[in-house]
Amino acid sequence: MTGEPMLDCRGLRRRYGNLTAVDGVGFHISPGETYGLLGPNGAGKTTTISMIAGLLDRDDGEVTVDGQPMSPQAVRAKAAIGYVPQELALYPDLSARENLMFFARLYGMSTADAKRRSADVLEVTGLTDRAGDQTKKYSGGMKRRLNIGIGLLHRPKLLILDEPTVGVDPQSRNAILESVEGLSGEGMAVLYTTHYMEEAERLCDRVGIIDHGKLIAEGTRDELVSLVGEGDRVRLLATGDLAKAAAELDGHPWVRQASATDEVIDLVVDDSRSNLPAILTTAAAADVAVRSVDVTEPDLEAVFLHLTGRALRD
Repeated sequence: MTGEPMLDCRGLRRRYGNLTAVDGVGFHISPGETYGLLGPNGAGKTTTISMIAGLLDRDDGEVTVDGQPMSPQAVRAKAAIGYVPQELALYPDLSARENLMFFARLYGMSTADAKRRSADVLEVTGLTDRAGDQTKKYSGGMKRRLNIGIGLLHRPKLLILDEPTVGVDPQSRNAILESVEGLSGEGMAVLYTTHYMEEAERLCDRVGIIDHGKLIAEGTRDELVSLVGEGDRVRLLATGDLAKAAAELDGHPWVRQASATDEVIDLVVDDSRSNLPAILTTAAAADVAVRSVDVTEPDLEAVFLHLTGRALRD
């Protein structure tokens, strides 16, 4: 993830009458990076993506893709993008192979290249065995995988995935996530939107949170979690003098809070992974026998609720 950004957007604004749907949004994505754009419904994600992909003109701001300025008329910039919309873009009466060949020809490929790329994409999406079947006979997950494959046909430098796992079975969902992980590993820049926090946690190198048309936070998972200001929560199920152990633990500078009740010590600590051995050592020195340990770290869900006051799907 070095060099010039594959996508660079700055100060994006779009108004619909008196409503400002997107208000000054800006971020960049480097080659090989997966960037997650998260926000509640109506936050401005779709409008932002539409401006980035050149499907919608902007009132203000700049977008460049692979160094090329983007606009609804910018053919060269659009050629660098693979766009996979949330709504399926397939011809149901055509087979998977026929769909791929059709879109490959729209991309300007020769017949020979279209056949080669179609075969490659069928392999990547795990659809080779069903390549000759009409797509109306496919499951929802298979249709989603083919939808992504169409976006990959022309080897785009930036792939935009708009909620690609909506309504798919767990097996297909995992296959899609594995495919996305492989794409970033091959140097492709990926812009990913999702309603599933665990997908963002798994896939995204950086995340931007958008709400009311503004990008209100951006960073790696750890950087965003630090915004919440919460420590890790550690619960010890134990026997012995728990009050004494809690008092001893409270003396450590990385322990923010320590309390004891019947058979339980609850702690709020910084960096539990590093400090867990010291927690157990301190408890043992206070003649406490620990039966089990449960650690809960702040996650993107906690960050999202902290910043927006809403669940992701609201």
